Amino acid sequence: MKKLEGKVAVITGGSSGIGLATAKRFVEEGAHVVITGRRENELKEAAASIGRNVMIVVGDVARLDDLDRLYAVVKEKHGHIDILFANAGAGTIAPLAGATEAHFDQIFDVNVKGLFFTVQKALPLFKDGGSIILTSSVANVLGVPGFSAYAASKAAVRNFARAWTLELKDRQIRVNTVSPGPIETPALETTTGLTPEEAEQAAAQFASQIPMGRRGKPEEIAAAVTFLASDESSFITGVDLAVDGGMAQV
Repeated sequence: MKKLEGKVAVITGGSSGIGLATAKRFVEEGAHVVITGRRENELKEAAASIGRNVMIVVGDVARLDDLDRLYAVVKEKHGHIDILFANAGAGTIAPLAGATEAHFDQIFDVNVKGLFFTVQKALPLFKDGGSIILTSSVANVLGVPGFSAYAASKAAVRNFARAWTLELKDRQIRVNTVSPGPIETPALETTTGLTPEEAEQAAAQFASQIPMGRRGKPEEIAAAVTFLASDESSFITGVDLAVDGGMAQV
């Protein structure tokens, strides 16, 4: 039997990178998946690459009306949720001395406010015994120059998991975070504000800091998330699972 047979899963930030790789893995394991993101064309391309048992809903997690619409669609189509992978995130580079209010607000609107209400608004649809997985980052324990707002937002995510583990224990809903290290996704080139040359240099620098000597692959994060979503992790809640090639561990 497949690990997620018949489960209903919602994935935010599901159009590319870690979210898309996880959606593919969930479907392979028997789940029905709803993916959401801000760009309709990318979502359609993602759904086409998955091929089956997937639905798309365009929306921005930082907009509460969009979240309400997402869950209205999920309720109409599936009636409930078994798994939530709150994965949507933002992270641009800005040194402390030059960071703007817009930079700070963008990161916290998506990574903190957006994630908080993504989970809150899912709860009425959640089956008891479900699994919530939050995307944090190894930056939640590392000092990374230029990424202080991002790192702080991911530390908030880690603490959400601690609190929600206790708040939701009576419903047997498990809450865990997965903390990727540097991963081979389009984000480094497209969302951080780096030039292609700077992104290449950053990738090489990250690889040099990882004991395994390389960046991770989205599919490696998807495998960890699938474990946390499945009954194989039935006695695991409140943890922060680092999938970082050892970067923040030694």
